[in-house]
Parts: sequence; C-alpha cells; structure tokens
Amino acid sequence: MAGVVESVNVGTPREVSWRGQTVTTAIWKSPVQGRVRVRGVNVDGDRQANLEVHGGVDKALYAYAAEDQEWWCGQLGREVPPGSFGENLTLRGIDVSGALVGERWLVGGTLLEVSQPRVPCFKLGIRMGSQRFPRWFAAAGRPGAYLRIRSEGEVAAGDPVEVVHRPGHGLTVAEVSRIYHDDHAAAARLLEVPELADSWRRWARRFATAAARGT
Repeated sequence: MAGVVESVNVGTPREVSWRGQTVTTAIWKSPVQGRVRVRGVNVDGDRQANLEVHGGVDKALYAYAAEDQEWWCGQLGREVPPGSFGENLTLRGIDVSGALVGERWLVGGTLLEVSQPRVPCFKLGIRMGSQRFPRWFAAAGRPGAYLRIRSEGEVAAGDPVEVVHRPGHGLTVAEVSRIYHDDHAAAARLLEVPELADSWRRWARRFATAAARGT
C-alpha cells in the first residue's frame, strides 16, 4: 500500500476566546513549504499547548486522510483545507483511520508508527466553530492516527508514503475509537495489542477488570 503526503502542517500555541474565557491551543496548523525535519517528539516548527494530553512519544505527529477531509467538506458544506483538524500530515492514498495500531509507514525519509486514534476535545469544537462537532467527529469513525517517530528524518509535500509493516492483531485505530466511545464491554480487546499506548492500556484494563467482576 502506498500513498503520498499532500501537506505538512505546523502551528504554535495561540490564545483564543471561548465562552468568556481565554483558551490556549495549537490546533491551528498551516501548510509549510519545502522539507521539514521530524525529530524528537515533533515536526520542526510545531508545538503543543497542553503537554499533559498532547504531544510526547506516543503523539509526536497526527495524521489525517485527505479523503476523509473531502468527506467532511460534503458533510459541512464548505471547504476543509489541510491542517483543519490540527493534523501535521495530510495524506492521500493511505487509509489512516483503518491503519492497524503498530503499523509502520516510511514517509519520505522518516519511519513512523501508528500508536492510537485521536479523541476529540472541546478545542476541536472551537476550531470547527461548533461544540457539537467533537461528538459528530467521534461518531463518524474517522479519527485519524497519532504517530510515533521510529526513525528521524525529513518530510515534504509530495513525498511517498509506504506501509512497510502491519502487525497481525487486526486492531485498527478506528476500532479503538469505537470501543472507547461506544463499546466498553470490548475493552479487553485492547489489552491484546502491545503496540497500543500505555494510557490506552490502562483505560482498557480498568473497564476489562470491571467487566470481569460483573460491575
């Protein structure tokens, strides 16, 4: 399976007004030109506002499918340009939400690994102009994928994206998202996937233990 990088997007924290409060968010991302270094836990030029829930090894980059953005264009009746969901990589030809947890992609000169789905929060609602949108996003089953950096390198729009490894467990990020939002009884399924981020495994263990006790 192969695809292409349609856009590399970065942004830094900004303050926005929301319900009479000032909120700091880095969800506004814009396309950048040329090759961009991917290293540590970031794309050069990109930062996260709340490091307790964003960024880090398991959320170094966020990817979203151009095809899913086009689907949202139809749903919303307006343009949804690259970076609208806060994604660092807008990819075409890759089933991002259908990617397996632990799947590895060679993107330009960078090796990335799928770690988990995106769980929408109120800041996505701010970005999209509606606090109904996070619930709609979750229900759509198109969460996109957070990525780990397995080998540092550079990426640019137009780079090929090649799937170079697919685990045998069959658990996709879309399925993780579905279990989280709609099917807690299936939480034990997540514990069968060692590539899943520790935070997700802790969540799954809590619900799986409760289910085993019949509570």
